[in-house]
Amino acid sequence: MKNHFAWCLAAGLLCLMGCSTEPVPIAFGKDICHFCKMTAMDNKYGAELVTMKGKIYKFDDVNCFLNFYNSGFEEERDIKYKLVIDYSNPGHLIDAGNAFYLKSGEIRTPMNSGIAAFETKSKMDSFKKEWKGIYLAWGEVVTQFK
Repeated sequence: MKNHFAWCLAAGLLCLMGCSTEPVPIAFGKDICHFCKMTAMDNKYGAELVTMKGKIYKFDDVNCFLNFYNSGFEEERDIKYKLVIDYSNPGHLIDAGNAFYLKSGEIRTPMNSGIAAFETKSKMDSFKKEWKGIYLAWGEVVTQFK
């Protein structure tokens, strides 16, 4: 009886350890975009959505991310993290709702969204004039792909 309990406890712990709901960095050159099925290659762009159950969806561009997000495939209440890559810190995922977005025809993104995300307004502002871009808040970015 003791042996059975020990095995059940060990199996339960292993299951809990394997069910993480934390973000995982995008492996550029390896990870496939969940929406367009292309390989994520440019570490200045990309996004990730993590559900409460730990399902991770990775995207190569904000365009793919928002088309998936707006599809309703995952309910908003079931989403734990919405993350985008900080253009000024390649590969670094930041909270999508708090990011500062710049839209410009000068921005060459993997799926032609023309949108770059930044963790701080000052970083975004440093590119805004150069790219002749416009600032978009999260809600405005979401509606760009509805």
